[in-house]
Amino acid sequence: MPKTDSAPFSYEGLDRVIHEKARLGLLTSLMAHPKGLAFADLKQLCGLTDGNLSRHLAVLQEAGLVEVTKGYEGNRPHTTCRLTKAGRRRFLDYLTVLERLVRDAAKAAGREAPPFGRLGIVAT
Repeated sequence: MPKTDSAPFSYEGLDRVIHEKARLGLLTSLMAHPKGLAFADLKQLCGLTDGNLSRHLAVLQEAGLVEVTKGYEGNRPHTTCRLTKAGRRRFLDYLTVLERLVRDAAKAAGREAPPFGRLGIVAT
């Protein structure tokens, strides 16, 4: 959402589903791996337990941000996670709001904000 003159620091686009630390890490990991990641790899990259990862993936899946595919490789269960198209868009929108927040905080502190250049990420 655009900022308004009456509430310039409300940052309405800071999505609570995404903003939680573990889920932010999960989405960032999945953004860096567009073809998806195995559950075990995602667990290791984000430093989560099986239970924590399962719970956070369920929240992200329920919100339509992540797709979880369960299957088998040989006789072993294999779970793959990837961002949905809507999840990628929503995450990029969230990052845009974070950029604005950093610029506003830097300005308030009397510093120059780091250059962002619209994330340098191409949305697909």
